Amino acid sequence: MNEPHYTPRKGILVTGAAGFIGSTFLPIVRAKFPDVPLYALDALTYAGLESNLRELKQKLAGENAHISFHQIDITDSTALAEFFERPEIDTVVNFAAETHVDRSLSRPDVFFHTNLIGAVCLLKCAREAGVSRFIQISTDEVYGSTPEGEEFDETAPLNPSSPYAASKAAADLAVLSYVNSYDFPALIVRGCNNYGPRQYPEKLIPFFVCRALEGKPLPLYGDGLHERDWIHARDFSAAVALSLEYGADGEIYNVSGANRKTNVEITRRLIELTGATGIDIEYVADRPGHDRRYRINCEKISALGFSPRVDFRSGLKETVDWYVEHRERLKLLPEWERPLSGPN
Repeated sequence: MNEPHYTPRKGILVTGAAGFIGSTFLPIVRAKFPDVPLYALDALTYAGLESNLRELKQKLAGENAHISFHQIDITDSTALAEFFERPEIDTVVNFAAETHVDRSLSRPDVFFHTNLIGAVCLLKCAREAGVSRFIQISTDEVYGSTPEGEEFDETAPLNPSSPYAASKAAADLAVLSYVNSYDFPALIVRGCNNYGPRQYPEKLIPFFVCRALEGKPLPLYGDGLHERDWIHARDFSAAVALSLEYGADGEIYNVSGANRKTNVEITRRLIELTGATGIDIEYVADRPGHDRRYRINCEKISALGFSPRVDFRSGLKETVDWYVEHRERLKLLPEWERPLSGPN
């Protein structure tokens, strides 16, 4: 591997830091740049949990962490601008987003407000502050469903099927507009389905673990053969950290976990891991705009030196074991709010 293309010197801002992936990324970037101040920002909406930050502080106890937390909504342009006036920041990694596809179908306005307007507010403040590296976290869902036997590379056209995917695609285009119009030093990382401990229990894996432990049927959309590529959040975070150092401005990097599984495969494995062998899989009406499969080519990020390290079977067992030990997390989602089967 060549010398890093970029090294943070002043301060790193991580938005969405109290969320599932953001809180997983913090210790990884902290270990990589132990002497650079780290600013964790989150609005602490329903899926941004202070408990995630408490666990991080316990993990880093006794270390020279240089981490400070700030409760700010990235759509609040005034609060965001005031924040950028205080610390010296040369690096921004934007994990802040509404991410649940089912919720986006009922509240698309919330998703476009947070994911697009929030990204634009952050871009504006970061540019005015003279930030040297801006990383936008995106998703493979912006490409839409992949035809059988094909996979999408970073040049594939955007064809989002849900308001969530459309809001993320729009944010990606906003980032690229800043690159092209202002020569702004930004890049985009598009990941596949993340899994791991501390994920909010509206998503498929923790939601099904919740229902399995309660002895309830597992409602699966359609025929259950929708295919997703799964990556452990630690691996995805490592890919983001790698792109921070070695990525090039204006580029897009797909990140695959090389774990393509149908939803019914995942469901059966979760039944096995929870020991809930007596429960049923309940096939329910498919959701609108449900993409059949996501398959992305990740040769560009692989060329930077990335490869997934967490074996899927052991990673999934670790995840289930964590939820079994932290059953209080599985009670976060009120019954009336629960989706049928989470985003697949």
